[in-house]
Amino acid sequence: MAMLEIEHLNTYYGHIHALRDVSITVEKGEIVTMIGANGAGKSTMLKTTSGLLRPRTGTIQLEGEELTRLAPHTIVTKGVVQVPEGRRIFGQLTVMENLDMGAFTCRDGGRIQKNLDRVFDLFPRLKERSKQVAGTLSGGEQQMLAMGRALMAEPRLLLLDEPSMGLAPVLVDSIFDTISRLNNAGTTILLVEQNARMALQVASRGYVLQTGQIVLSDSAENLASNEMVRRAYLGE
Repeated sequence: MAMLEIEHLNTYYGHIHALRDVSITVEKGEIVTMIGANGAGKSTMLKTTSGLLRPRTGTIQLEGEELTRLAPHTIVTKGVVQVPEGRRIFGQLTVMENLDMGAFTCRDGGRIQKNLDRVFDLFPRLKERSKQVAGTLSGGEQQMLAMGRALMAEPRLLLLDEPSMGLAPVLVDSIFDTISRLNNAGTTILLVEQNARMALQVASRGYVLQTGQIVLSDSAENLASNEMVRRAYLGE
């Protein structure tokens, strides 16, 4: 049974048909990426999966459990946690307060501390800056905080929306290294990313989304060598 199974998903913004009969699967332990141009529907896909948008038709299942009509906060308790595009940290709160917000579904102090230790192990900079106001962090540090906040919710499936957006190349490498480390530690990941080259390097499989439709799906290796992908998304 797949970790995530989405079938025939149709999502609208008013009269705009944003996702058109989209079906994907993510197996337990995988990194699956979705690549596509701006406006292709990638973020809409993640928002629909996490309950922030309600599909008009279609189903979303997590290891056979129906999520399609659940509220976003309930979906988080099931283990589906999103790191939103643009970080969306709480800028007026400290780093520590942001991380505490990520643990809002947990009432076990021991588990919270264990998760905090894990976050600080992955992102030592956050430990150094735990009392700093989050809005004063650099872009890379804010991305670390957004990911750390999500990890405090103990995700079974982590939804990453454009984690490299706006970051310097050296920080992009660091973020993707962290994504690989999270996956190696057992976290299943659905990754939306415009940096197709980096996304296909860390993913095992991928989907190409164009104007709300899946037009191609294959192993990451095959997608990276596909002529259309190379021309449209890899700048070759």
